[in-house]
Formats: sequence, structure tokens, C-alpha cells
Amino acid sequence: MGRIKVHEFITLDGVIEDPRWTFDYDFDPKMAQAIGDLTAAADGILLGRRTFEMFAPAWKDRTAEDDPGAPFFNDTQKYVVSGTLESAAGWQNSTIVGAYDAQTLRDLKEGMDGDLYVSGSGVLVRGMLADGLVDEVHLFVFPLTLGAGQRLFGEGDELKLAPVETEAYDSGVVHLAYGPAE
Repeated sequence: MGRIKVHEFITLDGVIEDPRWTFDYDFDPKMAQAIGDLTAAADGILLGRRTFEMFAPAWKDRTAEDDPGAPFFNDTQKYVVSGTLESAAGWQNSTIVGAYDAQTLRDLKEGMDGDLYVSGSGVLVRGMLADGLVDEVHLFVFPLTLGAGQRLFGEGDELKLAPVETEAYDSGVVHLAYGPAE
């Protein structure tokens, strides 16, 4: 059975929306290694519709020369959770699994040998966290606040997590990894 591992770039005040603000920070090689470790264990990528629509044009024509992550994002099977998207044909190895349904995702997870990697996809991640589907959430916390924007955890969300690992980078970014609290 696979595991679902989530990766989010997040501000101190919990904003994950439109993370162009990450460009103001050096991309530490240790952070690249941490993200690389997540993707290396993944046999699939799980995306919400909006993230798919942002990632597809950004990644589909990139090569390893452009970005070392391009082969992972282009060659790995992608599963898109959407009840409105009509086609995923614009990006190779992409399949629409339908509207959010916890059992469908549970079945997908159980049928995987490796992990399912999730990046962004805030609405999807909130649903999976609420339904106990996430095995690890990796927060890369950037030392700034934005005051507004889509947050990973919404008003009234209650979730208990247990720390898995932490790492600080010279850029001021901190990697906090959590799993379900037992």
C-alpha cells in the first residue's frame, strides 16, 4: 500500500496561495534534497484541478536541462481530482479520477506500491487531511507573512499531528514534517 505525502510552500501566517513569494528566497540545496526525497519514493502525483491547470503548462515542455524536476513531473503518472475538468490530455500521463471522494482516493492509495506525491492543491489537501488520508505533510515555512490569501488550514479546522522531522535552511526557510498523531 502506498502513502500520501504532501509538500506545501507556506508562509508564517499559513498562506499557500500563488507561491511566487518563494522566489525572493534562495533555493537551498538541502531543501532540494528534501523535496527530491519525497519525489523519489513516489509512483504517482495527485493534483487538484487548479494545481493541475497551473502545473501542466509550466511543466509539460520542460526538460531535465531546464529543471532537474522535469522528468519526475512529466514522466510520472498524474491523478487529477476534479468533477469539472473534461480532459487531462494536455499533459502526458494524466488521468482524471473524478470529483473528490475519500473512498476513491483510499482505493488509489491502497493500489499503489510507492507513494502519491501532492504539491499545492490546497482544497484537495484540506479534504484529505480531514478524511485521514494524508500520511505525511511537509511544510516548507517561509519567514514572511502576507496577511491574506488561501490558507492551508481553514477557520475551524481541527487536526492533531505528530512531528516526523525538522530542518532549517540558511535562507530562513524551515522544513516541518508531520504525520498523524497516534
